[in-house]
Amino acid sequence: MKRAISFLLVLCTLFSLGFAVALEKGDARAVFGADISEAQKEQVYKEFGIKEGSVKELTVTNAEEKEYLDGLVAPSIIGTRAISCVYIEVLGEGEGLKVSTSNISWCTKEMYMNALVTAGIDNAKLIVASPIEGISGTAALTGVYKAYEDITGQQLDETAKLAETQELVITAELADEIGNYDAVTIVNELKKILAETVKMSDDELREQIKSIAAENNVSVSDSQVEQLVSLCRSLEKLDSEELKAKVESLQTTVKKLAQAKEKASKFAQSFGDFVKSVGKFFSDLFGNIGK
Repeated sequence: MKRAISFLLVLCTLFSLGFAVALEKGDARAVFGADISEAQKEQVYKEFGIKEGSVKELTVTNAEEKEYLDGLVAPSIIGTRAISCVYIEVLGEGEGLKVSTSNISWCTKEMYMNALVTAGIDNAKLIVASPIEGISGTAALTGVYKAYEDITGQQLDETAKLAETQELVITAELADEIGNYDAVTIVNELKKILAETVKMSDDELREQIKSIAAENNVSVSDSQVEQLVSLCRSLEKLDSEELKAKVESLQTTVKKLAQAKEKASKFAQSFGDFVKSVGKFFSDLFGNIGK
């Protein structure tokens, strides 16, 4: 039987339900896609910031990606080669989540962080990297699952796996349509009221979702509402109070990421305007020479 683990799931399953198992600060694994070259592996080790041989190394194949992800992630996203890689390190109590990605096209840092919180992961460093640009990252996701099992020797809870899988897939799909920050915001707002939504009928929940979207100036379609209803029903099976507390602790970080992106975008725009104005100045200057 295929183990149903999707993008969110694999990332968030590291330590899923999670720090209750025997994990110690410094526990780490490096997992590499089986289809990268030795030169590319050296490149990824530099991206991880560690020396080869300093941590236990694992490998993930495209066949394993398909075993874990087939039916949950589109074949075009899984691809035919295992390229992406992941480094996972357990951090000390109170150090929080540190997530970075490089050359990964399908999931943002905000989604990774949101997924990790759903899984109950409080303190971990996660680096997802590819030696090639534009890689979806599913090999790395499958690699997280393998790393989790290797570190803990424990299987993952099926109920949590299903909820986590749905969350990442739905959040990723919403992000494509309404933007990363808005998608994460709506999902997080739902997580905060799971103790209430469990008492609602589906119709009442639909209205609640539309209300949350409106409060955040986001437009959602009927099909998107249905996706969120399905996700909410799965999340309700988890510990709602614990999930709410973790989401609230994460929101400040997510907002800071969004603000940083907005500032970078505004700077890029203003710099572009400046370059255009300089270009126009010299164009006018030289255009008037000889007149």
